[in-house]
Amino acid sequence: MINVALVGMGNISRMHLEGYGKVSGRCKITALADIDPAHAEVRKKEFPILGDAKIYASHRDMLAESAVDMVDICTPPFCHAEIAIDSLNSGRHVLVEKPMAASLEECDAMIAAAEKSGVILSVIAQNRFRNEVYNLKKTLDTGKIGKIVHAQVDSFWWRGHSYYDLWWRGIWEKEGGGCTLNHAVHHIDMLGWMMGLPGEVCAIISNTAHNNAEVEDVSVAVMRYPGSENTAKGALAQVTSSVVHHGEEQQVIFQGEKARISFPWRVASQLAQPNGFPAKEQNEALIRDLDDFYHGLPALPYNGHTAQIDNVLTAIETGGKPLIGGRDGRLTIEIITAIYKAGIEKRAVELPLSKDDIFYTFAGILRNAPRFYRKTSSVKDLAGEIKT
Repeated sequence: MINVALVGMGNISRMHLEGYGKVSGRCKITALADIDPAHAEVRKKEFPILGDAKIYASHRDMLAESAVDMVDICTPPFCHAEIAIDSLNSGRHVLVEKPMAASLEECDAMIAAAEKSGVILSVIAQNRFRNEVYNLKKTLDTGKIGKIVHAQVDSFWWRGHSYYDLWWRGIWEKEGGGCTLNHAVHHIDMLGWMMGLPGEVCAIISNTAHNNAEVEDVSVAVMRYPGSENTAKGALAQVTSSVVHHGEEQQVIFQGEKARISFPWRVASQLAQPNGFPAKEQNEALIRDLDDFYHGLPALPYNGHTAQIDNVLTAIETGGKPLIGGRDGRLTIEIITAIYKAGIEKRAVELPLSKDDIFYTFAGILRNAPRFYRKTSSVKDLAGEIKT
C-alpha cells in the first residue's frame, strides 16, 4: 500500500481525488496540506476516501511528521518547485500538477533532486492518457503519413473577466505567466511529445480582454524544426494560446508528406493531378489504413488524471519509470519559455536555451515580463465548476 499526501486543496485537487478513488486498493491518502486548512476540511467532507487523513497547514510539517511515500502537488504554480524539491530531498516520490514550474532553473533543480534521491518525479499531462491523444501519437509513430511538414495547435479556451480576480491568478509572480503557460501547456505538451524541441521560435503575446491581469490572454507562435526521424527539415508549427476564444474549439493537426491526421480525429490524403493540383479522389487506401490502425488500438484502462495516477503508482510498485518524467515536463517549459522570450524581445529565439540566458531563471522572466494591466481586484475563492 502506497501512502500518499496531497498538497494544495484547491479545485484541481478534486480531479486527483477522483482518480485516487478509482485505484484506492493500491494506495491510501494519509495526509493533506494547505495554507488554509479549511480547504482540506471541505475536501474531507466531499471525498470519503480521505477518511482519517491528517491535515497540515505546512507541507514541511507534513513531511517531517507523516510517513508518506508520495507527495501529490496541486498548488498554484509559483510554489511547485519549492514543495517538490523539499519532498524529493526527503526521499518521497512526487507527482506535480502542470505547469511543472515557472522557469527552467526550477525544473532543473527538481530533476536534480529526484536523481539524487533516486525517486520518481512525474509531471501531470493528463491529455497524453486520453485515448484520442494516445492513439494519435501511436499513429504518428508508424510513419504512415510520412514526415511531418506542418503542425497547427489551436489551444482555444475562454475565461470570463472574473477568472483573474482569484488572488493568485493574473500576476506574473504567482501564476508564472498567462494562457501560454497555464492553458496551452496541455497542447504544447502534446506538440513536444510528438515533434520534440523546435530549433527556432517567433511569437507575439498580448492581453486583449482581461484588464485585471498583468499576464497575456492570447499568444501566437511559429516554430521551425531542424528535422528528425519523423519531422521534415524546416517543418513549421503554429501555436495559438488563448483564453479569449468563444466556443473553445481545440485541435492539434499534423500535416504529413502523405496525409493529414489530427486530434480530434480526422484523416485526409490528397493525390495530385499531373499539373500538381489535387485530384477529385483522395488516397482511399491510405485513409482506410490510417483509420483502421487508429481505431484498432486497444482502449486505455483509465483516462486523464486517473490514468496518470495509475501509471505513477505502477512505476513505484515495479521500480519502473512513469510515462511522463521530469525531463518531459521540462521540455514543455522550454518551449513555453521560448515563446515568452520571443514575444517579449520581439525577435526569433533559438533553442535549446542556455543556462546563462536571462529567461532561464524566474527572476529573469519577472524582470523582463510585460505588465499589460495592473491587477486591481482580488478574491480568496471563486464559485463555480472548473474545466480541464
